[in-house]
Amino acid sequence: MSNLYWLTEDQMTRLRPYFPKSRGKARVDDRQVLSGIIFINRNGLRWRDAPAAYGPPKTLYNRWKRWSDMGVFTRIMAGLAAEAPDYKTISIDATYLKAHRTASSLLVEKGGRGRLIGQTKGGMNTKLHAVTDTSGRPIRFFITAGQASDYTGAAALLGSLPDADWLLPDRGNDADWFREALADRGTKPCIPGRKSRNKTVRYDKRRYRRRNRIERMFGRLKNWRRVATRYDPCPKVFLSAIALAATVIFWL
Repeated sequence: MSNLYWLTEDQMTRLRPYFPKSRGKARVDDRQVLSGIIFINRNGLRWRDAPAAYGPPKTLYNRWKRWSDMGVFTRIMAGLAAEAPDYKTISIDATYLKAHRTASSLLVEKGGRGRLIGQTKGGMNTKLHAVTDTSGRPIRFFITAGQASDYTGAAALLGSLPDADWLLPDRGNDADWFREALADRGTKPCIPGRKSRNKTVRYDKRRYRRRNRIERMFGRLKNWRRVATRYDPCPKVFLSAIALAATVIFWL
């Protein structure tokens, strides 16, 4: 019992404004169910293996699936992140997340493209694109198939970037269109030039070292088994697992 995870009352007070209103029959205790959902995602367990202290596994799974489909967990992360904005210097990067066979099996027969799982040198993967604030806390997420370019995530996240003085991407995002788009937003890019460029691009090397914060953020997210290894075939449910992990680690 002592090894189980339980949300505190202070944490529940911060979370409750983002919960959907209950219709008809009252919901099973939110603290108990959400604590169980967090425990399952962090430890990579099957739902049927949930400890009895959290209640029936079917109740945990049904709440998880229903709220994931509704986008509740992604809204919680976005809402809590907006409560303490710190956008002077933001970073953008991407990382690979291994897809388990339960997520990637029957990929062709059931329309694998919609699952956002792709073949890379490391096997079947999903790529997570993220934006972090000055302190290295995640504020935006976007997922693509593993073989997708970093440009794809950068283009998708560009319109939702907060107003910032600086953006720190890696060399993979060195493109003229991206630099120009950031300049139009009033954000200064700190990006090393690609080796294929004919003209050397100057950048602030000291400032660029701060990009290690987003790498550490990815490492902490991957401590959660259901983030490091994708078990969910549905991209929306998998993105909810990532948002839930980010909420608990960085925003609660």
